[in-house]
Formats: sequence, structure tokens, C-alpha cells
Amino acid sequence: MGIVAGLDSSSVYTRIVVCDTDTGQVVRHGHADHPKEEATPEAWLHSLGEAAGGGVLEDVAAIGVAAQPHAVVALDESGAPVRAASPGVGGEDRARTAALDAAARELTDALGGPDTWTRAVGSVPQGGQPVARLRRLAREHPEAARRVAGVALAQDWLVWQLLGRPARMATDRGGASSTGYWSPVGGEWRPELVELALGHAVALPEVLAPAQPAGRTPEGQLISAGTGETMAAAFGLGVGPGDAVLSLGASGSVCAVHHAALPPDSSGAVTAYADATGHHLPVVRTLNAVRVLRGTAELLGCDLPALSDLALRSTPGAHGLVFLPYLAGERVPALPHAAGTLTGLRRESMKPEHLARAAFEGMLCGLADAADVLRERGVRIDRFFLLGAAADLPAVRELAPALLGAPVVIPAPAAYTALGAARQAAWALGVEQGRLTPDTPPKWPEQDGETYHPGDDLPTGKAIRQQYGAVRDTTHPTHPQG
Repeated sequence: MGIVAGLDSSSVYTRIVVCDTDTGQVVRHGHADHPKEEATPEAWLHSLGEAAGGGVLEDVAAIGVAAQPHAVVALDESGAPVRAASPGVGGEDRARTAALDAAARELTDALGGPDTWTRAVGSVPQGGQPVARLRRLAREHPEAARRVAGVALAQDWLVWQLLGRPARMATDRGGASSTGYWSPVGGEWRPELVELALGHAVALPEVLAPAQPAGRTPEGQLISAGTGETMAAAFGLGVGPGDAVLSLGASGSVCAVHHAALPPDSSGAVTAYADATGHHLPVVRTLNAVRVLRGTAELLGCDLPALSDLALRSTPGAHGLVFLPYLAGERVPALPHAAGTLTGLRRESMKPEHLARAAFEGMLCGLADAADVLRERGVRIDRFFLLGAAADLPAVRELAPALLGAPVVIPAPAAYTALGAARQAAWALGVEQGRLTPDTPPKWPEQDGETYHPGDDLPTGKAIRQQYGAVRDTTHPTHPQG
């Protein structure tokens, strides 16, 4: 009954999809890059206007907004940004990253250590989180920090603009959970942690229920609560309890839908996110994923497709080679200063195809370790959705199910973040119209994709993981994986 729109404001572009409220089918779309100058909230708004040009939002009944993770908008008393927006993931140089990591460590110590933080918000501060960005702002730009009266995330600010800048900003549990100052157990802000980071109290957005609207635009369009990029992508994919999403970038991450907040984890391995539906979305990140494949391909003088072909010419277990892929250190296990390790070298195993196979097996075993951190804390994982360009490599598709111990879904390419935002808008609209309940989102059909099963390879996958685990524990005996 009608159409809704989902906006995805990433770190570099705005994408819009307009969908049928009942089927989720995309009926039109828009796209525009952000201006090339320094990131500012106004730049996001400019590209949104360009993406919506040509009538893309014509006759849309409701709009949902998702945006780049962790981008912070600090506002003064008049509602103006006090500085350019602190960029989201992917927008940092090494110096900024180091400064943010230092801010996170400083905050950890200031509150009494990891245990205190995990009891408060379910996670240990990380450099990319808003709480660390606010600490860095206070340390490096104290005059600007003193003028901050309110703090919002990118999607909160965009929703506020679409609504005509009402008196109060809004957000959802998903977005709030990424800040480092919201409790997944209590479901509430911890304003004292913002004060610890920034030096004084500030206004924070109202946290809305999953299907609760933020308001209406001056033109009458309903605006849903909005959510973060990770949460919107999971909602767009249609994942639910028993599903995990494994993202393959240079680094990797595994997140899974769970019915409750996990017990405090002082190791820092788990980041306690909430999802966009009322459940929780704990995340475990690794430092090494596709960087392992790229490094091996460079060593062998080939590209990733050729590396995949080489790996499939080897045998399970890579002829005895085991590659611990800690090329950038590692989070799981906690080995920030480690290097990679290659064991099992014999004359007959010193062939390109065996090294290629060991790289794929090592990368996937490292990600399986990350998934096990969640499983060991009671999170059920029955299947994995694999995201990222490397998921298209035949070696990943063939090896992943047995090494991960579950079916693997490779979704068809789609704008999942924007689709998740649109689905949230359809949910809020359906509740308002009495067609849906606040407990049940619209049942859009599952996205197209290919599913791969472990089948008869499962025992082989278990044996490879056991060999990998033995090498890991022998090489790094004092560092449990999570």
C-alpha cells in the first residue's frame, strides 16, 4: 500500500531506494557523491538533495535514514556544528587513528578499566566510537568542545533536518548502541560517560522504539527513527535469530542477532550493538581478512582470482601448511603486536598452490575464531551471510561452509543499507496505519542469493580447524581467543 524510501548516507555518497511497502521491490533509486571538500553535515545534506533530484521522492509516504557508522555531529546552543563532522569508518589517516586509539585507552583507564566499561555499556571503548571522538575533541580542541551543547550521529542529524529541526533530536537503539555511552542492558543513555569524555553534560537524542516514528516532514512525509549502517544492512538482508553476517574487508567482522544483551566481556572482543528490530547485534572484529589474501597474492605475483584458482589446485589442509594470518596484529586472539606465522613447511609443500590454500584457510579459520567468541557466549549461529567482494571468489565459497561449520549465503548485490532504512520506514508507516504491530516488521521476501552447505566436507573442515587451533595455541599459548 504505497511506497517508502530508504536513504543511505555513507562516508562518500548518498544512495536512495524507493520500495513498495508490501513487497520491498525497488521501484526507483537515486545516487550522488558527497562533495569532495572536508566532510561536513551540510555536505551530506547537499548530496541528499542531489540524489533526490528528478522526483525520486515523489509520492513517498515515509522515509527511513541510515548513515555511516560513528560519524559524530557536535552542535552548539544554536544547533550549528562546532566543527566539521568527525568522519566515520574509512575516513581516518594514521595519525587520526592513533589519536583516537589513545583517547579510547585514556577513557578506559579514567573509568577504572575494561571491567567497569563492560558493566556500564557492554563494551570497552574503541578508537572509532563517538565516545573516543568526543574525548579527542576535548583534548585537541578544548575551546570548541566547551561550546558543545548536544551530540548526535549522522543519521540523527539528517532526520532532524528532514523534520525541519524540531526541538528534540531522535535516534534508535541501534544507533545509540554504537556510541559507547548507551547501555544495552538498561536500554538507556549513560550521560556520565559523555561528560567523562567531553568534560561537561550535553543533550542527547531521544531513543525511539524500533517502529516508532521520529515525526513528519513539513510536507507530511513520515520519518522513521533512523539507524546505523550496520543495523540497517542487517535489516535489509532480513537476518534474524540464528543468522550471522560475516563482512570481508581488509579486516573482518562477524555480527549475529541475539535475543538478549551478552554478559559483560572485559576482554574487549565483543562490541555490544543493538539491532533495528528490538534484538541485540553483538559484533566481533578481526584485524585480518582480505589483507591476508592480497598480501599472499602480491608475494606470488598474481591477483585475487588467480590466487583463488591456485588454492583450489591444492588439497584440504594445504599439504600441511598452517598460516596464522596475524599480519596486522590481531584482536581475536588479543595479539596487537603479533606477526603472521607459517608452519608445516616441507620441501613437497613449498608450492604456490599450497601457500594460496593456506592463506584462504588461515583467513577463514581466523574469522571462525571470531564467530566462536559469540557462540561461546550463547549466541546461536545456524548460517552465515558473507558480504564483501572477496565473497565472490570460488575458493571462499568452496571452503567457507566447512570451516565456519554452517551453511553460507552469498547475497546478490544490492543496496542493503538503504533497503534496511526503507524497511524501517515501511514498518513505522504500517504501525501508524494499523496494518502492522510494533513487534513484527514487514515480511519482505528474502533477498536473492546462493547458499552453500558444508555437506560431506564438514569433518574435513573440523580437522583443519583443529590443526589451526593447535598451531595457534602453541605459538601464542598465553592469549585465549576471546
